[in-house]
Amino acid sequence: MDKNSDFKPGDILSRRKGLVMHKGILLDDGSVYHNTPRRGEHVSSFSAFSKNRNVYAEPSDEFAREEALWGAKLYPKRRYNPLTNNCEHTVSRAANGSQRSPQLSSIFLSGGIAVATLVLTRSMTLAGAGYALTRKFTKQNHKRAI
Repeated sequence: MDKNSDFKPGDILSRRKGLVMHKGILLDDGSVYHNTPRRGEHVSSFSAFSKNRNVYAEPSDEFAREEALWGAKLYPKRRYNPLTNNCEHTVSRAANGSQRSPQLSSIFLSGGIAVATLVLTRSMTLAGAGYALTRKFTKQNHKRAI
């Protein structure tokens, strides 16, 4: 049985996928619109999206949920590309019309800080600390875990 009763259609959902969070949009029928490397942008069941992991919903109001639902139905299905069309790009394009990937930006920023620290100090320890701190400060909050 799906455990999506705490969520509302249009909620932006997240679940852990390795080092990052995988995102999708909950649709009216309880399925999830998301983007994966093998299938690109597509709709799957809540349980297929969750893969038995905790799922979180980002805080949003009724208007934001309606926009996300409308956007998920409006845009043509595109192929997955980790740099230009990953799950965050798909969700942000559907929810607000702009393609963004904060996690990808955070990874590049963190990596840049780590490399700069390594070049300036020649210390792997400080470079690792710079990377970790940048990632920590650029993470987004989630709510309503199940």
